[in-house]
Amino acid sequence: MRALVSGATGFTGGHLARALAARGDTVSALVRARGEPAAALERSGVTIVIGDLRDASALASATEGVDVVYHIAAMYREAGLPDATYRAVNATAVREIVEAAARGGAKRVVHCSTVGVHGDIEHPPATEDAALKPGDIYQQTKLEGEALAREAGALAGIEVTIARPSGIYGPGDRRLLKLFRPVARGRWITLGSGEIYYHLTFIDDLVDGFYLCGTHPAAANRTYILAGGEVTTLNALVALIAEGAGVPPPKRHLPVWPVWTAGAICEAICSPFGIEPPLYRRRVDFFTKSRAFDISRARSEIGFAPRVGLREGIRRTLDWYRSEGWL
Repeated sequence: MRALVSGATGFTGGHLARALAARGDTVSALVRARGEPAAALERSGVTIVIGDLRDASALASATEGVDVVYHIAAMYREAGLPDATYRAVNATAVREIVEAAARGGAKRVVHCSTVGVHGDIEHPPATEDAALKPGDIYQQTKLEGEALAREAGALAGIEVTIARPSGIYGPGDRRLLKLFRPVARGRWITLGSGEIYYHLTFIDDLVDGFYLCGTHPAAANRTYILAGGEVTTLNALVALIAEGAGVPPPKRHLPVWPVWTAGAICEAICSPFGIEPPLYRRRVDFFTKSRAFDISRARSEIGFAPRVGLREGIRRTLDWYRSEGWL
């Protein structure tokens, strides 16, 4: 297969690009600039194409002659970014890459969305048909990107498969360091009861899921939740991390509402100046919103089968954090 991966200098896209190259695919990556992340991809056998998602000529060059496009790039949450920036990258550019892929001769585009489009899960576990309730501009524009991808695919005659991953973790990830490090250092405090559900996906399993979305005949024009094989409560997850780190499980809990109020005040003060708030409401939402998903559709239709158990995935992630000196 000839594959193009966008977002390949990031955690998820990088793992995917290297895994595809290791399988024997001819892999190219659309990146905005050269640097060590791009050089590392080249050392793994990935061809680098310089360009921006919002540049039509760059998209045309990157998509020419490929069989499948894995669109992983996205604008994640950053303080001070206008809504228009999220919409340009997470929505408008999705339509444009689907159209470019069709003109370049690709058969399929796999678009990486997020389970966040479902919002808080009232009746877990949620399937792909659960209500769509995005809670912020990132999730809203990811949902808009899904709709634009399907619409563009139908008009251009190219297959579009939507993948909705749950919380991604593993070696190379820094986002969940803010969970792993305080637990490992004995400084973790849970807001609320900690009995909400949390559903992680180990990066290797997610990469397998993307590959199936890109190659399995049954995946054409379908939407799949890609998540790990185990769901835990937040309390149980924290206990597993503590066990892996060799420390006692945290037992401290604080009420939610005072911290949520403090987060709202921090956002109000910092956001107009483009400053990352030291505390924000979405950080508090981590402790109050359940996330548990049903992967039966992906299992039955395309053979998605997560192989890395939660305890093993946590161990590998902790080992990597230690090797980087972050614990």
